[in-house]
Amino acid sequence: MSGEKKFGASLFGFNKSDVNAYIEKILYEFDLRLKEKDDEISNLKLQIREMKTRYESAAQNNEYFAKEKERIASALITAQEKADAIMEEAKERAAEEKIRLEQALERERERIIDIKRDIKIMKEQVSGMLAKYQGELDEAENYITGRESEYTENDSQGA
Repeated sequence: MSGEKKFGASLFGFNKSDVNAYIEKILYEFDLRLKEKDDEISNLKLQIREMKTRYESAAQNNEYFAKEKERIASALITAQEKADAIMEEAKERAAEEKIRLEQALERERERIIDIKRDIKIMKEQVSGMLAKYQGELDEAENYITGRESEYTENDSQGA
């Protein structure tokens, strides 16, 4: 074995000072290794604390973002519902307005038809009155022309 320590021999066994020096050396090396391990454990504990802090911070951020996501999703759903309601109301109003305008258009068409009929009747009445007055004017003109010819005949007979 290469790591074996050979002690010098003495009268009653091994040399005490060699054994004590070896034991002190082993204790010193053990203390060094123990101190290194304690330092390593301290560093690992510090890293664990840092990781826990990071984890807790990340967990809080995750919780915050989850709540924000839920709040935003809720707001979007509410907004979508309101938009749908507004669209539905607008469609209903548009349909009602279309019906109202179609009814008004139909009334105006009927009014136009009535006005055209009244105009046709008035034209017929005016034409009839014009024909009547034209006839009366023609009669009056014939009468006047007939009277004038009587006067001219009487004048030519009397002279």
